[in-house]
Amino acid sequence: MEKLLKTLTSLHGPCGYEQPVSRWVRDTLRPIVDDIDVDALGNVIAIKNGSRPGPSMIMTAHMDEIGFIVKKIESNGLIRFEKLGGHDDRILLTQKVQIRTKTGLITGIIGSISAHFAKFDDASRVRNHRELYIDVGAKSKQGAIDLGVEIGSPITWMPNMDYLGNESTGRFVGKGFDDRAGCAVLIKTLQELEKTSFSGKVTAIFTVQEEVGLRGAQVAASQTEADVAIAIDTTAVSDTLEETMDDTLAIGGGTGIKVLDASLISHPAVKDYLIELATNHEIRYQLEIFPGIGTDGGAISLANRGIPTGVLSISSRYAHSPVEVIDMDDLRATKDLLKAFILSLTKETDFSFLS
Repeated sequence: MEKLLKTLTSLHGPCGYEQPVSRWVRDTLRPIVDDIDVDALGNVIAIKNGSRPGPSMIMTAHMDEIGFIVKKIESNGLIRFEKLGGHDDRILLTQKVQIRTKTGLITGIIGSISAHFAKFDDASRVRNHRELYIDVGAKSKQGAIDLGVEIGSPITWMPNMDYLGNESTGRFVGKGFDDRAGCAVLIKTLQELEKTSFSGKVTAIFTVQEEVGLRGAQVAASQTEADVAIAIDTTAVSDTLEETMDDTLAIGGGTGIKVLDASLISHPAVKDYLIELATNHEIRYQLEIFPGIGTDGGAISLANRGIPTGVLSISSRYAHSPVEVIDMDDLRATKDLLKAFILSLTKETDFSFLS
């Protein structure tokens, strides 16, 4: 899955500007699914039919990554920007970014004062992102325009994916794991289902604009009837040394089976079924209660007349930064449990609230 994840994270797709990701996912999946479409908002919806009668299931992950957008070009060629999704202003300074123009991708740096000026500055001050700027090497406003920069050009962190430490750790550092890692799980699951018999119908939804309010999932779920849904997303762990960390969720601890977050109280029947499957298949898991985030599972659960929904989480350190960290064992455990869930479904499977 490493190669698949590296390809996905190299794609430029911040909130609302996911076209390169939508196109790649559509073209990659078209040969192995029964139907695939991209809706008006950009969600990729792929359907794979089983060989036996059974429930209709949604599995979903979001394609968008946090990013920025060009707001203004100053007279000296420096660029003002706005955020797409949630960022911590403390980590923005001196980071490499990539701006997508109509003629290609260009490299920029979020600027900062030289260390030589630090003694003249307030070291405790965190500058708001609206005070910051991106340097693309242009000498003037026209120079930036000649490079292809315009108001509304989308921006992401510079693509990168490397082993953390070396290959012996099984851990990777890079941008966009939230939630291209989830997309990789869905794609790998569909690939493994290609020659496997299963019951019912699986609808894989790769959503847009999750990071700005679960918008794509709301649109996609409203056009999809389903008996059960599983969302795949990353989640922030609490296993580092800061005083706010409580060590309730750890990287390398296995897939996270969601109990509760800010957008969803996981459906009890789905949650308990996932725990039972993980136990029976000896798949490492940890239970997740974290009110600090939401996922597309929240939007999916409210669609139509309500869809019993669970979430599998991929533990991540340093979320929403250019150096997110995940463990491949967690990624594989998430894929293994999702696949086991699909293969276990029969026409008798019941996820009603009082089951």
